[in-house]
Amino acid sequence: MTTALFTDRYELTMLGSALRDGTAQRRCVFEVFARRLPDGRRYGVVAGTGRLLQALAAFRFDAATIDRLRADGVVDDDTARFLAGYRFRGDLDGYPEGELYFPYSPVLTVSGTFAEAVVLETLALSIYNHDCAVASAAARMVTAAGGRPIIEMGSRRTHEQAAVAAARAAYIAGFASSSNLAAGVRFGVPTAGTAAHAFTLLHDEERSAFAAQVASLGVGTTLLVDTYDISRGIATAVEVAGTALGAVRIDSGDLGVMAAQAREQLDALGATGTRIVVSGDLDEFSIAALAIAPVDAYGAGTAVVTGSGAPTAEMVFKLVEVDGRPVAKRSEHKASAGGRKTALRAAKPTGTVTEEIVLPGRVDPADGERALQVPLMRGGDPVPELGGLERARDHLRAALVTLPWDGLKLSRGEPAIPTRRG
Repeated sequence: MTTALFTDRYELTMLGSALRDGTAQRRCVFEVFARRLPDGRRYGVVAGTGRLLQALAAFRFDAATIDRLRADGVVDDDTARFLAGYRFRGDLDGYPEGELYFPYSPVLTVSGTFAEAVVLETLALSIYNHDCAVASAAARMVTAAGGRPIIEMGSRRTHEQAAVAAARAAYIAGFASSSNLAAGVRFGVPTAGTAAHAFTLLHDEERSAFAAQVASLGVGTTLLVDTYDISRGIATAVEVAGTALGAVRIDSGDLGVMAAQAREQLDALGATGTRIVVSGDLDEFSIAALAIAPVDAYGAGTAVVTGSGAPTAEMVFKLVEVDGRPVAKRSEHKASAGGRKTALRAAKPTGTVTEEIVLPGRVDPADGERALQVPLMRGGDPVPELGGLERARDHLRAALVTLPWDGLKLSRGEPAIPTRRG
């Protein structure tokens, strides 16, 4: 399916006007960045680059699409002819997936003609604004979990396609798995899941439901024990599965108290190796509040797929250079700096980062600095050395270690490091 119509009408009307007045082939540079982080957040996480590259491969205007655009008066004949042969043949550079970003970080740089680059604005922003928001929220949850695994289970709380993208972004951020099967097929995200309350209610007795699940999935399964009475559910679960039961899941109540009581009861029954999984509207704050509870894993849904209160990364796509000449918006409240930027990050000898440096032009890193952008696409072809989700997970894990301690706090505060702009 073409991704070319995942765009706003004004992209094509701008294209038509530029083709008519002869400016369409001017060489341009666009940058994607956020002027600010969501209120109170201390860092952002880059996600969505891989999805953008996949989407660009399908960004084509077939005959039926062009006929519809002409019929609706969106494009004229010249624009239709241009779109019939459209393929992005420019260059992309950007922060790799799993990298941290801060205010004004040039997360993506698009270089090409105005005609081929401008039409990518809506697609790029819709992907980055969603995926970065989810990954940023998910990374905070992973930090709060302190090494305990988290399952992404928010598919029922968002659009069906957004659910797949959210599962991918959460996995980059460090989640262990997702309940979403499409994310497993499309992106290789590990999937997990056993049963919901409906399965228990289907049976005349809780015992029958547990027995059926164990017969199907084995004693290592996770039994949901809070459909009726949690204590009775745990007792029945161990009676049915034995002390080798894999896990019990609690989805309601005061999770800290319930987990402590469940651990005590399981140990008394001899199920000392049975894990406790909790779920139910968890976010980074409620996960952090369970730090001392005997919880072995978490299930997070609504909060992660909605960015935990920040559903967009507030990124923008701005033209910064035309034929090598810096250009910039100068409005009082939304001013931006012209010219293609170099992004560097400075660190102490210990490895702790101290500032984000965004300078115009080509600038080589000094001692204690590293360049942040990497080639993503050259001449319209993806760079083959980008790596996949596992590399992105490793990159983020390493990047978070470099933040000052304050940068990992969940409390409201300024960005973990300042951005110095030249």
